[in-house]
Amino acid sequence: MVKDSKFYDLLGVSATASETELKKAYRKAALKYHPDKNPSPEAAEKFKDISRAYEVLSDDQKRDIYDQYGEEGLSGAGGPGGMGGMGAEDIFSQFFGGGFGGMGGQQRGPAKGKDIKHSISCTLEELYKGRNAKLALNKTILCKTCEGRGGKEGKIKQCSSCHGQGMKFVTRQMGPMIQRFQTVCDVCQGTGDICDAKDRCTTCKGKKTQSERKILQVSIDPGMKDGQRIVFSGEGDQEPNVTPGDVIFVVDEKPHEKFTRKGNDLYYEAEIDLLTALAGGDVGFPSVSGDFVQFSILPGEVIAPGTTKVIENQGMPIYRHGGRGNLFIKFNVKFPKNNFTDEETLKKLEDILPPRNKLVVPKGAEVDECDLVDVDPYKHQSAGRRDAYDSEEEDGQGGPGVQCQSQ
Repeated sequence: MVKDSKFYDLLGVSATASETELKKAYRKAALKYHPDKNPSPEAAEKFKDISRAYEVLSDDQKRDIYDQYGEEGLSGAGGPGGMGGMGAEDIFSQFFGGGFGGMGGQQRGPAKGKDIKHSISCTLEELYKGRNAKLALNKTILCKTCEGRGGKEGKIKQCSSCHGQGMKFVTRQMGPMIQRFQTVCDVCQGTGDICDAKDRCTTCKGKKTQSERKILQVSIDPGMKDGQRIVFSGEGDQEPNVTPGDVIFVVDEKPHEKFTRKGNDLYYEAEIDLLTALAGGDVGFPSVSGDFVQFSILPGEVIAPGTTKVIENQGMPIYRHGGRGNLFIKFNVKFPKNNFTDEETLKKLEDILPPRNKLVVPKGAEVDECDLVDVDPYKHQSAGRRDAYDSEEEDGQGGPGVQCQSQ
């Protein structure tokens, strides 16, 4: 249960809404209240509110904080106003690839760095119970000595050749053709500024950045699914004048030897003996929860091979919702290996089991009385694969494995 449902109410979704449902709700509301579509002052405020709600709920980390502590818990969780430095128009532009009437087409603020993605492998048991993992990350940060300047304060000048961009366009004539291409500035070596060697930072050697090893605490919550993302906002590599990207861990669910997962439900194949299938008995097996699942097949409840039953609320935990899915059990019936040759036993079976189906031979049909034999993989491996051009002598020998005698 969430502490505050205000953001969910603004988007018109439930607290268990998926990422797809959030996107659909935001798209519909943003188009309705965007200032270019609805010029009223109320619409402008509504547009800001729904953008704020979507910005929080679409970020797994911020959504977790909001669900537990409400809007107050978001103070300091990223940028001015708690919005990570991103305004409503920025969110709209990022979501729709532009705005109305050319709005949102211009980039605001510094560019954002690339996100760093890592796969985190999890067993089905870990996704059931949850776990915490400490993962080491080597990342680039702004040099702590020079604070990312590359040299002494006041001793760094902007490169006049590339105007501080680090890149510049070069025009070169190749025969009758003129080629224009972008290249790293040869004056500042791509740094965008000029600094005398004696004034360069002794720690980063003027590169403005240094490497750092950081340990991230990754929380796998019960019920998480394969492909789900755990986002650490702003933990990506740092560069001057660039907003750091995110570090994203993607859940990689390992296949289980006994159980198959579909959404929040689990599927298991249980093998039972013929007596239990016909006359009932107790059945049990270890579950992914670590408990032992036990149930009874009632006497007289015949379980046919391939029958599927369900135990409710014994599946996977439902992420962020509470409760559990269901456990579906498919039964495989194990028949006795030994043949019944005792006439007394056979007579008892005839008395207990339903009568045999009566064989009906079509009127006028020619009957071939045949003998069944066990399959010999060496003797019968070519059965059914005879060449269409086998000789008449071979065709007359009869099919392997079945001996027939015409009446």
